[in-house]
Amino acid sequence: MSSRVDGRVDEALGYEQARDELIEVVRRLEAGGTTLEESLALWERGEELAKVCRRWLEGARARLDAALAEEAAEEAGREPADGDAGG
Repeated sequence: MSSRVDGRVDEALGYEQARDELIEVVRRLEAGGTTLEESLALWERGEELAKVCRRWLEGARARLDAALAEEAAEEAGREPADGDAGG
């Protein structure tokens, strides 16, 4: 498992790394055979990993939204020039 800082997942953990570890945590929980304490630790780890993945995905969404907004603004800036040419 990856490093922790003060009981939390290392913030430098990449999306793919967090996702892969989360998949493994889920597999272990679904397989059973762990004690209650182990299951709780796995659950907590899974929650932390899910938060890391969520942050990465939210960041990616923000970057996409910004790129799309920039593209739309550039196209909006060109539209009046195109409309004036026909008049």
